[in-house]
Amino acid sequence: MANKSKNNKKSKKKLVLTTIAVVLIGIIYFLFFAGMSRTGKEQYILIDQNDNADSVYTKLQPLSTPQAFWVFKQLAKITGYGDNIRTGRFAVGSAGSLQTFRHIRNGLQAPVKLTIKPVRTLNDLAKEISSKMMFTRSELLARLTSPTTCKKYGFTPETIPAMFIPNTYDFYWDTSVDKFLDKMSEENKKFWTFERKEKAKAAGLTQSEVITLASIVDEETSNVAEMPKIAGMYINRLHINMPLQADPTIKFATKNFTAHRIYQKWLTIDNPYNTYKYRGLPPGPIRIPSVAAIDAVLNYVHHDYIYMCAKEDFSGTHNFAKTYQEHQENAAKYAKALNERGIK
Repeated sequence: MANKSKNNKKSKKKLVLTTIAVVLIGIIYFLFFAGMSRTGKEQYILIDQNDNADSVYTKLQPLSTPQAFWVFKQLAKITGYGDNIRTGRFAVGSAGSLQTFRHIRNGLQAPVKLTIKPVRTLNDLAKEISSKMMFTRSELLARLTSPTTCKKYGFTPETIPAMFIPNTYDFYWDTSVDKFLDKMSEENKKFWTFERKEKAKAAGLTQSEVITLASIVDEETSNVAEMPKIAGMYINRLHINMPLQADPTIKFATKNFTAHRIYQKWLTIDNPYNTYKYRGLPPGPIRIPSVAAIDAVLNYVHHDYIYMCAKEDFSGTHNFAKTYQEHQENAAKYAKALNERGIK
């Protein structure tokens, strides 16, 4: 009987100890390993060179559960985190406070998916990119307009847009401007495969000239199927030394990007991008062209057309002509359609 009682006490003690152990394990897991995100979704904290421990706490607290945030602060104090703060973009999500703290302390960043888009100006490009990176728009724009920086990559301030190939790239948020440009240069080289280089040579164009012509084609139409035909028309003009007379270059020169009509007075402005006044391609791209437009130039359609005019049905496509008389007839139909719709 005494042995039975003694065994019962041992069993109860073992149960109590087991319960305490389970509770402690649960508490430890809850504090250190349960997801840190307050919403349960992955969010990001951006830590820059001006941050200190207190400002990091201020940024982290709205993203974190109260208990995980408390643990993070204790770990930071114990390890002296405030004396060695690393910049970067860090995930606050399903990982617990311990792992999140280790990532932030050791600089293990979550990459940024940076998409280079077909945009019109260097200012637009710098604005788009800097909105996703730690460096500022003005810092990037200063490099893009610097002859020295452009020369380093084989470009000029006019042709530097040709270095940027639209795509999505992985970067760390605190990548420097110089490292960013280095990566863009390398991606540009990857884009220009042997096949693309050979097609550019066959067309009698340098790589930058291909991009420049592609930027005009991209502005002329959003109809990808028509792009090679438009590219062929402009290459025909280049081959016979005929002015390109590309309306998008006039819009670029005058900064009237939304104009539906090109007025006669604009055609005489003294601007190197005025392809009515100056023969050949303009000094550089008038936008970052799409890959579709670049490949359209490299795979241009061989034909005899040297004129084109937007169709009067406003479909975004064009009527093509071999003679000036036929072109005038097409232009008259388009002007009539504009007038009927009251478009100025």
